[in-house]
Amino acid sequence: MKTKLVLGAVAAAVAVFSQGAFAQAASSPTRAEVKAQAKQSHTPAGEATGSVTPSKASDKTRDERKAQEKADKAAGKLQPAGEATGSTAPAKGSEVDRAARKADTKAAVKSGKTQPAGEAAQPSAEKPMK
Repeated sequence: MKTKLVLGAVAAAVAVFSQGAFAQAASSPTRAEVKAQAKQSHTPAGEATGSVTPSKASDKTRDERKAQEKADKAAGKLQPAGEATGSTAPAKGSEVDRAARKADTKAAVKSGKTQPAGEAAQPSAEKPMK
């Protein structure tokens, strides 16, 4: 019984340590091999082989753009400077004017729908907890 246990432990140890030895021998290339491989590739460090992003350069010359601008200005197609065409920012403030807001509040106070000042709001559906 002990012999089987000892042989199993020895076999497991051999298997664990032999994998490391084989992996280490066949792992990365030597420094000389890396240097030789770097000399063979003529790509400068940090530069890709081809551009992935399209060019941002215009297909028109400066004179063509100026002529187009003048034609658009004469036709009235230009937007005033600094004004966006579709503002995504939310509007500031409320869309209800002050007088309407005051009238709504006054009506709510008169009908008893508002909470008195200094009173804590009580949930209507739940009983207070003890």
